[in-house]
Amino acid sequence: MTVSDWFSTASFTFVHTHNLVYNTCWEDPRIDRVALELKPTDTLAVITSAGCNVLDYALQGPKRIHAIDMNYRQNALLELKLSAIRNLDYDVFFQMFGRGSLPEFKQLYRSKLRRDLTPRAQCYWDDHTRFFTQGGRRSFYYYGTAGLFAWMMNVYLDKRPKLRDGVNALLSAGTVEEQQDIYFGWFYEAFWNRFLRWAVGRDTTLSLLGVPRAQRLQVERHFDGGIAQFIEECLETVFAYLPLGDNYFWRVYLTGQYAPNCCPEYLKEENFLQLKDGLADHISIHTDTVQGFLDKTEEPISRFILLDHMDWMSANARDALAAEWQAIINRAAPNARILWRSGGIKVDFIDPIEVQVRNERCNVGELLNYNTELATELHRRDRVHTYGSFYIADLASI
Repeated sequence: MTVSDWFSTASFTFVHTHNLVYNTCWEDPRIDRVALELKPTDTLAVITSAGCNVLDYALQGPKRIHAIDMNYRQNALLELKLSAIRNLDYDVFFQMFGRGSLPEFKQLYRSKLRRDLTPRAQCYWDDHTRFFTQGGRRSFYYYGTAGLFAWMMNVYLDKRPKLRDGVNALLSAGTVEEQQDIYFGWFYEAFWNRFLRWAVGRDTTLSLLGVPRAQRLQVERHFDGGIAQFIEECLETVFAYLPLGDNYFWRVYLTGQYAPNCCPEYLKEENFLQLKDGLADHISIHTDTVQGFLDKTEEPISRFILLDHMDWMSANARDALAAEWQAIINRAAPNARILWRSGGIKVDFIDPIEVQVRNERCNVGELLNYNTELATELHRRDRVHTYGSFYIADLASI
């Protein structure tokens, strides 16, 4: 390992073991809903992230959702959302997680929210109430490491009024054609200067966004211009070819808040009431690795949502990745379905993994039936559009 590799890995590890990283999910649950085809009998294993998508899946009414994350701070955020759903009315809840700012949060936290949290989550939020009382960044969505990056980008935009006006014009455009006129007409040239291209290609910058060096290297196998070119092409698709009217992912990081007509499903009043009425009770939270949880539970899992974390493991934790797939095979219900994403255009490290099935060794690829056509179609419609590829695979009967 080179000094550069060591420093990049160390900085990424430090960021992820000492901070809340994700304050909102960066995966589009609209396409997940199509891919998962959830039924009332389904039991899900989901990586928690910020918990937004866990709540989205709960609205589909599956039997049980197990939210799993190694970072207890991510689980603490989901715990806080669940406590707020149970103990606050809708208007206050939307002010808190929709607007990202609640001046009376400290009082409400002490009187209504804290009692429903686990001791570890209580310790975390006892020390971080400023996230919702504005502090120096005016929105919860500018805290956490991904939020810090978003805040820095907004400072950059605010110091350049023409760029801020362009962002506002893009977000308020009524059609994709209007977006294209703005983006290609002048915004592209004004936004993508040499400094910004340099900054988004740094491992230190990417670590704030939860992108490790291993994932960057996967992306760069397919882009001569490096990850900066990949990010540039992603943003071009988002701003010029996909409707921004309901793209709440980019709106919240560009403005610090959601809008009532442009927000995650759990923030809509009718869905909030369904969660309060019992759907939220279908969620269980576990601070553990995916393998650790699966080795402990006796419950068959019919749906696995693995995000992009296998990219992280592919370079430096291959043994752990193989052990995780063995745990998936061991715990999967009949006809289980597995979803994951990757920063790379093509994942080639999963199929060769060896697992034990009964008394035989075989490769994971022999057990997976990929729905490539549907995955490709859904990936094109992904509103986030920061992943290189999307996978839907059914586990063959074993």
